[in-house]
Amino acid sequence: MNGREVVLGRVRRALAGGSGASPGPDGPVAYDGVRDYLRVHGERTPEESVDLLAARLTEYRALVHRTDDEGLPELLMRLLAEQGPDEMLVPPALPPYWLSAADPVRVHDRAAVTARRLDRVGSVVTGCALAIAETGTIVLDGGPGQGRRRITLIPDHHICVVRVPDQVVCSVPQAIERLDPRRPQTWISGPSATSDIELDRVEGVHGPRTLEVVLLSGDGHACAGGDGPG
Repeated sequence: MNGREVVLGRVRRALAGGSGASPGPDGPVAYDGVRDYLRVHGERTPEESVDLLAARLTEYRALVHRTDDEGLPELLMRLLAEQGPDEMLVPPALPPYWLSAADPVRVHDRAAVTARRLDRVGSVVTGCALAIAETGTIVLDGGPGQGRRRITLIPDHHICVVRVPDQVVCSVPQAIERLDPRRPQTWISGPSATSDIELDRVEGVHGPRTLEVVLLSGDGHACAGGDGPG
């Protein structure tokens, strides 16, 4: 019996409830169907959750901005002007007033638009499904104002608007509860980056080189603490 067979044998016995020989020095693995780990690490007000999200995003080298509905068009105009794109991608159902002050030519997300064509577009502006404070993660699911997954992966510059605190959850378990598993999801924790064997960091390999997150103020609810030991 080789090492692989030994490991698989132990896994099978553990899944069977420990019948047969012990799978290891600690005995068989037991599972009573209860998962009582913390769903949220501590209690926070909505404002504290938004602050934590902003801090996590900044740690991931995303650029974070805060504004309200009145200031959003001017902010988006400024962010696009700083990047200087000739064209920007616009997903369906993006609120028209968001880009009411922006100048670049708008390329709308359509099935006929090829990846090669998208590669010539400098920026994309989208909304999101939600954001996770504890991990600094933005989640897209192709909903209204987001468009298809590829429009946020090909352009070098992505501006994502998050309504706070409405779209902010504290933890990954809370996010999963709110997301539809049947929808295509993209989870973003900072700009796409990788490191080669020499540990040289290269950004924009699997997505945009620059991720800017706009925290758009609104109404919401507080995040509650966990209901079990962690």
